[in-house]
Amino acid sequence: MVFQLNLAAIIAIAGQAAWKKAKPAIAKDVFLLPLLGFIGIILLWWVVALANHELMPTPPEALVANLDYILNPFYQRGPGNLGIGWLLIASLRRVLLGFLLGAVVAIPLGFLIGMSRPAMLAFNPIIQIFKPVSPLAWLPIALAIFNLSDPSAIFVIFITSLWPTIINTALGVSSVPKDYLDVARVLEMPRWRRITKIIWPASLPYIFTGLRISLGIAWLVIVAVEMLTGGVGIGFFVWDEWSRLNLSSVFLAVLIIGLTGLVLDYAVGKIQELVTRRPTVST
Repeated sequence: MVFQLNLAAIIAIAGQAAWKKAKPAIAKDVFLLPLLGFIGIILLWWVVALANHELMPTPPEALVANLDYILNPFYQRGPGNLGIGWLLIASLRRVLLGFLLGAVVAIPLGFLIGMSRPAMLAFNPIIQIFKPVSPLAWLPIALAIFNLSDPSAIFVIFITSLWPTIINTALGVSSVPKDYLDVARVLEMPRWRRITKIIWPASLPYIFTGLRISLGIAWLVIVAVEMLTGGVGIGFFVWDEWSRLNLSSVFLAVLIIGLTGLVLDYAVGKIQELVTRRPTVST
């Protein structure tokens, strides 16, 4: 008993020592190096702004100019005068609707393509033709169909976020080891059970990779679409502020767009960890 207690104490002391040694490395990797990267970007911005100071503000000037947006993100001062928080929510609503609709279509279609060679031969040419089409090329078609900017933006996000999820899902399904499927056939496992117990779990990492790429594309697309369709949204805010030559607000919007994209990707990564029970790798 005494030996066990001494052994537990030795393990605890060793663990504390290892943690003390690891803490500086963790702090360096998680905080110090990213902070140095941000400082480098700000210094570069500062240098470029000083070289073109008639149009471009320096970081302190941009911060002062944007204090109202930062401190009051959810103000409502009229029909078209909303805080940047409301604009961000409007854009997120469109992105999530289009992305979720795309996922509902893309995952079953990816399964069909991955499990059926005739389906792969039928759909692969369509995917290869439509995948490289620019999002802005879909916008006139969407406006002709819906005649409204909001559903048109959602449709463009839907159609452009389909392809990564379809491709990655099909790849995951087709990459399931053949030995697993042979064993399932020997055991006379029903087809639906093979899908739910073997193919689906093995394909989940691929599916989530496709979803993360698709969500990133959706968030990229919404800014360009809102610039053209107008209305309420972070993309139109960028274009409107640029038309007023207010680059301070444009820089604020760029920062918000980037941070929102980071949060969205992190959220999907955490959902992937919960579902697959495996650590994710940042893309």
